[in-house]
Amino acid sequence: MPIVKTTEKGQVVIPAEIRKRYHITKGTKVIILDKDGQIILKPILKEPVKEARGIFKKGPSALKVLIQDRKEEANN
Repeated sequence: MPIVKTTEKGQVVIPAEIRKRYHITKGTKVIILDKDGQIILKPILKEPVKEARGIFKKGPSALKVLIQDRKEEANN
């Protein structure tokens, strides 16, 4: 877990590894949450559908499962 210092203005530097993982670049907007004694930064995705693509790689394709369900319903 990286440790960073705050500046006089309360600014912090998000480590490069975390910026890359969450696609945070210059101008990326973030939501700041104060929850249960924790400060949480959540980046606002510019293109949520495109940027979220591939995050659920485990398991079968949701589209394939939906098509299979529809076929089974049609046969019954």
